[in-house]
Amino acid sequence: MSDNNLKNKPLSYWLTSTHDTNYPTLNEDLDVDIAIIGGGLAGISCAYLLQKEDFKIAVIDAGRICQGATAHTTAKITSQHGLIYNKIRRQLGDELARQYAEANEKAISEFKKIIDEHHIECDYILQSAFVYTEQEKYIKQIEDEVKAASELGIKASYVEEIPFAIPIHAAVRFDNQAQFHPRKYVLSLAKIIHDNKVLIFENTRAINIEEDDKYIIITEQGKKVRAEKVILTTQYPFYNKKGLYFSRLYPKRSYIVGIQAKEKYPGGMYINAEDPARSLRSQNTDKGELILVVGSNHTTGQSEDTEKHYEELINFAQDIFTVEDVPYRWSTQDYTTPDGIPYIGHFTSDTTNMYVATGFQKWGMTNSMVAAMIIRDLILEGKSKWLDVYNPSRKNIIPSAKNFILENLKVAENILEGKLSSLPDNIEVKPNEAKVVKIEGERIGIYRDQEGQYHLVNTTCPHMGCELNWNQAEKSWDCPCHGSRFTYKGDIIEGPAIKSLRFSNDVNTIEKLIKDDF
Repeated sequence: MSDNNLKNKPLSYWLTSTHDTNYPTLNEDLDVDIAIIGGGLAGISCAYLLQKEDFKIAVIDAGRICQGATAHTTAKITSQHGLIYNKIRRQLGDELARQYAEANEKAISEFKKIIDEHHIECDYILQSAFVYTEQEKYIKQIEDEVKAASELGIKASYVEEIPFAIPIHAAVRFDNQAQFHPRKYVLSLAKIIHDNKVLIFENTRAINIEEDDKYIIITEQGKKVRAEKVILTTQYPFYNKKGLYFSRLYPKRSYIVGIQAKEKYPGGMYINAEDPARSLRSQNTDKGELILVVGSNHTTGQSEDTEKHYEELINFAQDIFTVEDVPYRWSTQDYTTPDGIPYIGHFTSDTTNMYVATGFQKWGMTNSMVAAMIIRDLILEGKSKWLDVYNPSRKNIIPSAKNFILENLKVAENILEGKLSSLPDNIEVKPNEAKVVKIEGERIGIYRDQEGQYHLVNTTCPHMGCELNWNQAEKSWDCPCHGSRFTYKGDIIEGPAIKSLRFSNDVNTIEKLIKDDF
């Protein structure tokens, strides 16, 4: 195996193994019953469940559909979200734990129902899912999780071995779980809804929502979408005027390497209970078996060396397998709530026609389907039997207030550190590297590509003014506060920012200053 694999451009298998989409950009004002902002798994699932009710629906996406979080997931269809059920029971009680379990188990069966009904070819395979531990201190937590999950109706069992050279102390096993190819599924579902007259618009970024007798969504191109109801499934809700989601969501990045090994993968999906996080699953491809090794989590924009996360996963894989090649590597991002339970439901308690689905905490497959089912029920019936546990306006988040306070303190620290940190006097930037400097009173991010060309941006995030950090592995500028990410040219990779990075000074003048400094 060549170490050059670690230097390859990040590449998601889900993207490279599927075709590009080509839905139109919205180029005129539009009037609909329901507007869905975000064309990933959650948004397309909402559209699918609602299109059966004769609503006029439009889905708009800032880029191409299903190229964000859904295209970079591990793609486990599982109700096993770490050691969560005993935690919910302990903090929130049996009823809310039962709601969470029931909703996610129903989501698993709903996927199977849709796949069978429409004969969707998406590499769907039944699997068992495991949470294991290598540390004795987690044995009691594993035992408690087995008991809690079993009593909540999940087929869970306690095991002491998994089929890898990992010396575990205990594991919880969930049966009747599944895995699939997320883009094959979502693109098939998008075609089904589009054929049923759901409008899909790509490269149509929503930048504001106004309120009149209806909601009016303003796009980057200046077009307006008038809608009776709006559903936000943009991973992070860009609209913050009422919900204050910026203060109760925090971004986490994790990493994936796709390896080819001499050994055959034994089946199952695995994740450990302790840190650093490590997760395993396999995927059959036309070039043989691909093993996905996942983990090495950190808060977005707060890792000094993002390349090391891929290296850590390769080292972990080499301890278990005879690694022959590493054809794929990519990273992903999701948002976490203070109590680890997503926000699904009304955007706020007084926005009866605006809905949100966010904070999936890297368990977006089943929670996306849960979101679609809850929002469908709220629109059609005005209630959902699972709303209490997911309610974005829930009051029982107090047991996790410590996490809430700590994460917001980190945001404040990052804002101050970014504004006050000293910047280097030496402007020299080597090829394939980046540096933040101050030139003529302005903070400038400079990336020099392999051909020696300079790419300059203003490093202040246009979302809420945090200073961006350079991500060497992805060649991006990342916000350590709320997770916005930008290319080295300043274009948005993912929100909540709705504006690209602006550069006020003349680029030619700055480049001359850089060259004069050498």
